[in-house]
Amino acid sequence: MDFQHRPGGKTGSGGVASSSESNRDRRERLRQLALETIDINKDPYFMKNHLGSYECKLCLTLHNNEGSYLAHTQGKKHQTNLARRAAKEAKEAPQQPAPEKVKVEVKKFVKIGRPGYKVTKQRDPETGQQSLLFQIDYPEISESIAPRHRFMSAYEQRIEPPDRRWQYLLLAAEPYETIAFKVRSHFCRTTTIHTDNTAKHIKKQ
Repeated sequence: MDFQHRPGGKTGSGGVASSSESNRDRRERLRQLALETIDINKDPYFMKNHLGSYECKLCLTLHNNEGSYLAHTQGKKHQTNLARRAAKEAKEAPQQPAPEKVKVEVKKFVKIGRPGYKVTKQRDPETGQQSLLFQIDYPEISESIAPRHRFMSAYEQRIEPPDRRWQYLLLAAEPYETIAFKVRSHFCRTTTIHTDNTAKHIKKQ
């Protein structure tokens, strides 16, 4: 006997589900989803009343069992009320003052130009070690100000393309402009400072 063309003979060929069956299936899917994602004991809007039924304190709805309540939490009404409550709490929350930024006063002074300088190549008579002597002339600085210096790598500066073979020695003293000397990187960064004539040595390794 051929059952292929008989009603109900094919998978999915049954009648169209009624609206009540569709709603029941939808609620069951929502309940299963809620069970996987929500801990009902931590829900602040879940309440069991003295009659043994369950209430949603946010939406003021009554439910016969936990499954019905969980399905309700996934519905449009509950989600809309959650969004309204969150917006209301955010609006009523006191504005926290932004932390004040620490202001660092930039010291301003009038620069009077570049200092005079002299660079001399030297060699230690005993060890034969080579060195550079930088003599910087700062006649206008006050006695309380000491010249400052630091080494800068080729990757810190923005004037020339970076080249690892070179580094820069920066010298500064108010109110003169900062000056820099380009030296080979194989010179070590130890310096000998003489405050009487502001001479600086860079000894070669």
